[in-house]
This record gives sequence, C-alpha cells and structure tokens, in this order.
Amino acid sequence: MLDGIKKKKKYNALFGMGNPLLDISAVVDKDFLDKYGLKPNDQILAEEKHKALFDEIVKKSKVEYHAGGSTQNSVKIAQWMVQEPHKVATFFGCIGTDHFGEILKQKAAEAHVDAHYYEQSQEPTGTCAACITGDNRSLVANLAAANCYNKEKHLDVDRNWSLVEKARVYYIAGFFLTVSPESILRVAKHASDNNKIFGLNLSAPFISQFFKEPLMKVMPYVDIVFGNETEAATFAKEQGFETEDIAEIARRVQSLPKVNKNRQRIVVFTQGREDTVATVGDKVKIFPVLDIDQNDIVDTNGAGDAFVGGFLSELVQEKPLEECIRAGHYAANVIIRRVGCTFPEKPDFH
Repeated sequence: MLDGIKKKKKYNALFGMGNPLLDISAVVDKDFLDKYGLKPNDQILAEEKHKALFDEIVKKSKVEYHAGGSTQNSVKIAQWMVQEPHKVATFFGCIGTDHFGEILKQKAAEAHVDAHYYEQSQEPTGTCAACITGDNRSLVANLAAANCYNKEKHLDVDRNWSLVEKARVYYIAGFFLTVSPESILRVAKHASDNNKIFGLNLSAPFISQFFKEPLMKVMPYVDIVFGNETEAATFAKEQGFETEDIAEIARRVQSLPKVNKNRQRIVVFTQGREDTVATVGDKVKIFPVLDIDQNDIVDTNGAGDAFVGGFLSELVQEKPLEECIRAGHYAANVIIRRVGCTFPEKPDFH
C-alpha cells in the first residue's frame, strides 16, 4: 500500500508557472498607505508613482525579505505539505542575473522545488512590497524581470516542455495573464487534450477588470477556478452575472463553456475567516475554516497562496475534494501565524 502512495507522488507531478518575486515586507501605518494611494487590502502592479515606495519601505525598521510570487508560493507550500519525494513540484518564471535572483534560486532549492528560471540581464529580478497594517496587507508588485518571460526561449525549449509533459496537475495564478497569456494557453491546452487537471486563480480584481480577454480565452480549459470573495464579486460584475451571492457566482463560473467535458469544472472561493465555498458536483457546499484567535494572526500575506498550495498537495495525490480543501485550510492557518509566506520545518497535517 505504501508503495502505491509513493508512486502517486511522482517527480514533477505538479507544474506551476508565474511571476517569481522577492517580497519586501514591512509594517506600515495608514499615512504610508495614503501617501501612495494604497487600499489596506489589495494587490496592484507598481506604477511610476510607486517608485519611491520601494526606496522608503526598505528603510523601515523591521523590513523582511522573503521569496514570493503567488504561484511560486503555492507550489512551495504544496511541496512542503508533500515532503517526500523532493521535486514533486516544478516552477517556471523569469528572473534577472542579480543578487535577488540568486536569493530566489537558493530559496527554491531550500524548498525542494524543481525551479527552472528563464534568466535574462535586461531587467532586474522582480520585487513585491508587502505593506502590512494590522491583519491587512497591501501588495505592490514591480514585475521587472518577471514580465520578460519568453515562451519561445523557455517554455517551448524541448528540455523544459518535457517537464510540462511529466506533470499531472497544473496551476497558474491569474497574475501571469499580464505577462505571457500564450504560455498559459499552451499549458492549459496540453492539460485539456490529455485529460489532466489545470487550475487558475482569479488572483486580484484588476485581472478580471483589465485582462478580461486573455482570462476568458483560457477559461474553457480551466478545471479548477480559485479566488477570494472580492475577486469572485469583481469577476461576476465584469461578466454581467448580476448577482453578489457567492454560491450563485460559483455556480455560474462552473457552467461557463469548457472544452474537456470529461471533467466538470470545480470552483473554490475562499472568504478569509468566513467559510470557503466550493462546487461539489452540481451542488455548492460550504466548508468552515479552522478557528484562529485574532491575536495569533501575524500576517495574512500569502494566506490565499497557502490555501491553494495545501489544496494542490492533496490533489496531486488524487485525494477527494473535501481533503484538498481541508489541507488548504490547514496550510493557510499555518501561514497567517508567520511573517510572509514562510512555514515551519514540517507540516502537522493528518
């Protein structure tokens, strides 16, 4: 029996592709948010007016640096939850040939993720300022190198594509739609054509608002849609669903056109400390999250990524949906007790 379990955890069974960023995390005050026009709980791409923010945040007294990037966080957490063997998770993304890039490589190796970065010297490694106030986090991403991912020069190269073919489960955060929608489509079509599982995250309201076309181009190939309550509401509004009921939105997203009819689409919406909503067959079910004392919440940055990571760790072992969600809740509960998307040496999930 144990041998069977081992076999399910194959090398490179989980494939992720996205924006590898170095998180620069610091506790700030409301004045800081106001100065740069930031909402307390949001994710945005850096504009010209945010340039000074990066200089200012690194001078804060307790600034911390962590390997980040939404998809990279999720595949790392999945690998952490799986533990053995190493390199069950693969990650592709673009970095610069610089010190921050070296840190990301080192952190991926420490997390036992099989990271294959496309390295270029035109742009420096991307960063993300995580501005923490209370249990909110406002994220400002300066993609830089992450924005330079090149399908022809990396994804399409035989030795890299062979890693894509090895995988059974694929996961890409919606953030990558701003970088290389053509890469996402190639991977999504491969999954669909081979009856494998492709997951996509709505990631942030701006994706549903301003990257609607590439998002809806890939949607027919998506087997699992992840998102939080704000992203779900924004998506519904942009698609003209005319409902704010999260269960109804989940139902509507599930019934959007789908190419591979062998798999019914699964929709999973988290709502912070409120119940998680997911489609189970033709029904929508509620899954309560784990209780946590407000005082134990250190930093919610990475909670959503951690949920997906936990979910994927069970999915890649072919566990039922309920188990995937339970693992997602466990991982998120661990991450919010710590700064950044970091974790203890071993999980305690049974």
